[in-house]
Amino acid sequence: MSIKAHVQLDCTGLSCPMPIVKTKKAMEGIEEGQVLEVKATDKGSIADLKAWCDSVGHQYIGMFEENGVLFHYIRKCNEQVVEKKFEHTISNDEVLSRVKNGGILLDVREEVEYAFGHIEGSISIPMGELEDRLDELDKDKEIYVICRTGTRSDLAAQKLVEKGFTKVYNVLPGMSAWKGDLIKNYKFGGV
Repeated sequence: MSIKAHVQLDCTGLSCPMPIVKTKKAMEGIEEGQVLEVKATDKGSIADLKAWCDSVGHQYIGMFEENGVLFHYIRKCNEQVVEKKFEHTISNDEVLSRVKNGGILLDVREEVEYAFGHIEGSISIPMGELEDRLDELDKDKEIYVICRTGTRSDLAAQKLVEKGFTKVYNVLPGMSAWKGDLIKNYKFGGV
């Protein structure tokens, strides 16, 4: 069965936040009710595009994978979409002192991103696993959500608040501008 979409967008080879940035732009150019097909190779796009659709009101129809390429389908649902931005933010410079006072630093990047460099003491829960692993987080503590650029962490922070967490902050600008030490824990050979 061939799936047809009104517009196709090629985001292969791009990593976060570019699939979301390009998808936003493409959605501006299509009419309400039309379907956008987004081709991507970034595994993080699965959780990222679903969360973005939830935050702006578009319908994430589904996804399938073929030969390492992810095909996402999104239906434009509202011409007056206003994207929510998470209002509680904290800077990279402030986060370590806040974590030392008992807060949780939650890294929502993919496992491979985390393995190649993360902040000591951070907890890794990739965006796509967040809903299934909420019980690993303490609702009574402040949670500082970080990703590479602040996009995934913004969506993750919104999701945490929807699930009853009240002390949540998005760390900006995120790991792409981190100047402190990083812990690396990876092994070659897929182990």
